[in-house]
Amino acid sequence: MIEKSVITKAKECLKQEANAITALIPRLGEDFIRAVELIQGCQGKVVVTGVGKSGHIGSKIAATLASTGTPAFFLNPLDAYHGDLGMLATGDVLLAISYSGATEELLRFLPLIQDKHIPIIGMSGNPSSLLAKYSDVHLNISVEREADPLNLVPTSSTTVTLALGDALACALIEAAHFQPTDFAMLHPGGDLGRKLLAKVEDVMFTDNLPFISPDASMNEAIEIVTKGKLGVGIVVDRNKLLGIVTDGDIRRAMLRLGQDFFSTPVTDIMAREPKTINQNAKIVDAGEAMNHYSIHSLIVLDNNNHVVGVIDSFSCLPGTRFYH
Repeated sequence: MIEKSVITKAKECLKQEANAITALIPRLGEDFIRAVELIQGCQGKVVVTGVGKSGHIGSKIAATLASTGTPAFFLNPLDAYHGDLGMLATGDVLLAISYSGATEELLRFLPLIQDKHIPIIGMSGNPSSLLAKYSDVHLNISVEREADPLNLVPTSSTTVTLALGDALACALIEAAHFQPTDFAMLHPGGDLGRKLLAKVEDVMFTDNLPFISPDASMNEAIEIVTKGKLGVGIVVDRNKLLGIVTDGDIRRAMLRLGQDFFSTPVTDIMAREPKTINQNAKIVDAGEAMNHYSIHSLIVLDNNNHVVGVIDSFSCLPGTRFYH
């Protein structure tokens, strides 16, 4: 019975929070547009502030804005009284969060913000609150009730606040035509950043490349391809790429040529126009090329068209380690 009751209550909680977010949708109007315009036109930083649970939510909103191209940071109102107010300057925008709209620690320093002529975007559940009156733009985050059984714990209200912060970030992404490459520039350590920013030379194989002379026998070619462990042999003559021989090429040639296989020159079996990519290309371009041609590897060339490496499809996957 205990297990059933807690699952029931958990489901009710999720429904309450989902309904609270849904109820927020019709409120998005001119005030929301004005908030987006203020942030988009901000010449400085978006400073997010709040106390307690609102502060925790505000910190996440600031992080989301910063990660999507809007310079932002979180400021604790208590720290503002002890020197951190100097972090704000003309050209900034303040995003102040208080569900009641009456949080004393927050309200006390808002007149100082106004003296700096910094626009204030207020988020509260009370459009008649002091926070709303101080604000140049007010966003209503009121909820019918909290999701907890006592209707006391910030649950639905914090969920709605967080969702509205995400909505602001999404709207700003749209307004700024923010692209995946822009996101990657701000996340160079993440999988997406690595995929979009890393170059072919960062992940290509360079050690013991399976070079084959055009005069090599098929026995030698098979040995080189096998030892190379890349499934390919690179036929070169004085640094000039002549072609490649793959495991598949060798198997097909064996079936086609029979006993003549071992007396056949490598140059008769190799593919003469192998797919290549420059070492300075992005690995995402390498992955797209391999998908397009339905191949598993590319020969990497430098700016002088000399072979410097091999990149395979596994190297283009997010999370794959760098070889250098």
